[in-house]
Amino acid sequence: MVTLFAKIFIKNREDTKNPSVRQAYGILCGAMGIFLNLCLFAGKVIAGTISHSIAITADAFNNLSDAGSSIITLIGFKMAGQKPDPHHPFGHGRIEYISGLLVSVVILLMGVELLKSSVSKIFHPEMPVFSPVILVILLASILVKCYMFLYNRRLGRKLDSAAMAATAADSLSDTIATSAVLAATLIGHYTSLAVDGWCGLLVGLFICYAGCSAARDTISPLLGQAPDKEFVMQINDIVMAHSEILGIHDLIVHNYGPGRVLISLHVEVPADGDFVALHDLIDTIEHELRDILNCHAVIHMDPICTGDEETTRLNGVVKSCLAQINPSLSMHDFRVVAGPTHTNLIFDVVTPYDFPLSDADLKALIQTKMQEYSSAYYTVIDVDKQMV
Repeated sequence: MVTLFAKIFIKNREDTKNPSVRQAYGILCGAMGIFLNLCLFAGKVIAGTISHSIAITADAFNNLSDAGSSIITLIGFKMAGQKPDPHHPFGHGRIEYISGLLVSVVILLMGVELLKSSVSKIFHPEMPVFSPVILVILLASILVKCYMFLYNRRLGRKLDSAAMAATAADSLSDTIATSAVLAATLIGHYTSLAVDGWCGLLVGLFICYAGCSAARDTISPLLGQAPDKEFVMQINDIVMAHSEILGIHDLIVHNYGPGRVLISLHVEVPADGDFVALHDLIDTIEHELRDILNCHAVIHMDPICTGDEETTRLNGVVKSCLAQINPSLSMHDFRVVAGPTHTNLIFDVVTPYDFPLSDADLKALIQTKMQEYSSAYYTVIDVDKQMV
């Protein structure tokens, strides 16, 4: 159904990097979620009233909270699609993450309230009434939630949307929760065991878990999470496809919301190259990154000496030293400044975030090892952290 509506109402629906297309998908899925969840809420309220089941009533209000979440998601996608303005020059894309965070808060609040009701039902049990109508409503709910999980997961992956991925996870937990409610209803009918309150408690726990998962998935990009390895590799492949580029480092990815990414990086170029030609090449690469990855790129050139044999030899010595310390270490921006009494080796070392040595200890260790080659070698080192 969602695919059919997308074909009818969304132009250029395959251009998922386009903010307007993302907005259209978000509004469509939000509207679909509101409609289906309200239908499920109405059906379960009727079933819960007939059966006097706290578990079914709890599940009904879970669907009502999902409808509210869909409203927030719809508004979030609508606001995220606004064009940049003087106060927000990079657009409003992060509103999508904020709307996802609000959804998670709503889910958590509903989960806590349902936990309270379920605990009360455990201490004051009441056998639910069973009827075929209730069975049909619960089975239909499971099927609808399975459908919502599948289309939200598919579109979440297609759009790379944390909000839709969270909605898909919520739909999956709802499917499990409603299955537990159905099991409680059947157990109560055929065994006379009062497990309704316990199943309501289980539903509440599932809701709280879904809320925490959604919060984690939306808070992470708001705080500034590391870029995907695949995205970094695409940047590397595009830049290094040009033979004049000797290396790439100091890559920073600024995420201002889906489809609104700004990157900055340094590239190493031959120091004896034609400056005007290299500048033109950098402009070309920036345009390629924009056209292929839909991101704004700023590239800084670092001139590297490639024709000096002594510099090349010392470069190899330093790399060998780093490999002895830890294979995960790498370096860039290597320069040699020779003097009458000593030689400065100037470079940046890149370490993982979980590297066991402090920056000061690592610098001291490299200095010690380099002086084993020659007491005239002095290192001038900046330590960078690995992006991914």
